[in-house]
Amino acid sequence: MNNERSSFIEIGDCQHELILTTRATREIGKRYGGLENLGDKLLKTENFEMALEEIIWLITLLANQSIMIHNLKNLAEPKALLSEEEVELLTTPLELATYKTAITEAMFKGTKREIVSEETEEGTTSKNDQVG
Repeated sequence: MNNERSSFIEIGDCQHELILTTRATREIGKRYGGLENLGDKLLKTENFEMALEEIIWLITLLANQSIMIHNLKNLAEPKALLSEEEVELLTTPLELATYKTAITEAMFKGTKREIVSEETEEGTTSKNDQVG
C-alpha cells in the first residue's frame, strides 16, 4: 500500500498495515456515531476489559482493510482476514498500548486532505497546505 495512507504494527511474527478506508470509516461510524466520537469512547470506556475489547476491534478493523485491498487486487492469492481472537491471542496488553501511535497515525493519514489556494486578483501563486 501507500505509506502516505497507512501505518504498521507487528502482530505475532507478522507485520500488518493499518489503513483507514471509507469502509472502515463507515464501520467506525456505525459503532461510535462517527470518527469524532471514537477518541471519547476509547478514553471514557467504563472498565479495562471493555477498553481492551474496543482497541482489539479497532486494530482488527484497520489491519483487515489492507488485507481486503490485497484480496481485491489479487483474486488468485487471497489472504485470510485477521480475527479479533487472533489479535487478542497474539498480542500483550503492553503491545496494544504501544499500537495507539500507529492507530492515531493511520487515522490522521486517512483523514488528511490537501488544500490548494487559488490565485487571487493580486496575482499570488497557489500553494498546497496539509490539513488534518
